[in-house]
Amino acid sequence: MIDSHGAFLLLTALAAVIAMIILIARYKINPFIVLFVLSLGLAAVAGMKPQLLVKSFEIGFGNTLGHIAIVVALGTMLGKMMAESGGAERIANTLIRLFGEKYVHWAMVVIGLVIGLPVFFEVGFVLLVPIVFTVARRTGKSVIFIGLPMIAGLSVVHGLVPPHPAALLAVTAYHADIGRTIFYALLVGIPTAVIAGPLYALWIAPRIHLAFNNPLAEQFVHEAKPEADLPGFGITLSTILLPVVLMLVGSWADFFAAPNTAWNSILHLCGNADIALLAGVIVSFVTLGSMRGFSRDTILRFSNDSLAPTAAITLLVGAGGGFGHVLQESGVSQAIITLALHAHISILFLAWLVAALVRLAVGSSTVAMATAAGIVAPLAVHSGGVSPELLAIATGAGSLIFSNVNDGGFWLVKEYFDMSVLQTMKTWSVCETMISVIALLLTYLLSKAI
Repeated sequence: MIDSHGAFLLLTALAAVIAMIILIARYKINPFIVLFVLSLGLAAVAGMKPQLLVKSFEIGFGNTLGHIAIVVALGTMLGKMMAESGGAERIANTLIRLFGEKYVHWAMVVIGLVIGLPVFFEVGFVLLVPIVFTVARRTGKSVIFIGLPMIAGLSVVHGLVPPHPAALLAVTAYHADIGRTIFYALLVGIPTAVIAGPLYALWIAPRIHLAFNNPLAEQFVHEAKPEADLPGFGITLSTILLPVVLMLVGSWADFFAAPNTAWNSILHLCGNADIALLAGVIVSFVTLGSMRGFSRDTILRFSNDSLAPTAAITLLVGAGGGFGHVLQESGVSQAIITLALHAHISILFLAWLVAALVRLAVGSSTVAMATAAGIVAPLAVHSGGVSPELLAIATGAGSLIFSNVNDGGFWLVKEYFDMSVLQTMKTWSVCETMISVIALLLTYLLSKAI
């Protein structure tokens, strides 16, 4: 079993998370300062060398921001162009007409599932959040009611469905068949997204009261324009889908061109999230900018103005990454893994449990999935009787449990939706936990049926 030092590390990490919630939610201390100070405190109590205290936080902070800052900046620019041109309003109007105001939250979960397939959660989120704000304003519904189904859809495909890069890690580790994994993942993922998204949003939205004025939403939502002044639905949808298509092509580069060839490298480059979003932004300057009559100076102003409100978000996301890295370097993650491996349970549940515990420790679902698959895959060889495809799905389900303060996605959702820490936990964190548990249960039932 876990030794006394491991138990001490787990209790210390738990105390740090509780202190973080209290300091931010109760005493209203700046979240970045709290994350930074508690990360240093946790590292010191865990026995890390003084010269490594700040360095560990900086590494996690930098590694997280290296991707997220670019994604948030480019995604926000694209969202600003959609808002100013009326593109977001055009998509919102079309969705409302197709589904009706009463059922528009069902449209949002479908969009999340489709858009999320080739992109990381954060990319899909910043691409779709302008539509969430616009639909919410047009229908008079809560941002939670509209937005939670969308992010539930994004999260489900992020963790469960190949060829999403995160899910593909587990598929590779378990030597699972990708076709069967996709089929089983959809069988599990669609009902999971429905329950944790639209159905849960229907219950929780009336219980969460948000401020009427959301500073971030204001730059994406404007007074309704006449239909004739809005860009066409086709060109707007094509612009927002361009990054998605490029990323999808990149994920299938080996199918289109032989590995280690020039064309293969080019396709992989085009499919990189940063490059794909950059292409989308540049195209939007034309399709939603100059073609709508905006001058170069105006387009420049739009892109510059959109960046200011994202500064706090990127800092918080980076700080969450820094806290997660301290948990890894201090030995908390290893203590969690040791605890999971000594539990005498089925291999399917073990895959879920290891991924869930690592997710709680480090925040990143991708890290949790990769770590759990690496640990469980050798054990699965000797276990037998369990489908490797279902093991991959169970691992993905565990990696999604209870997004908390060491997860960059937590702060992304909190800041964009202008919620408190506790409100974010009641909505987003619970939604993630529902996805994790429901997906595990459905995967277990599926294992009995095949």
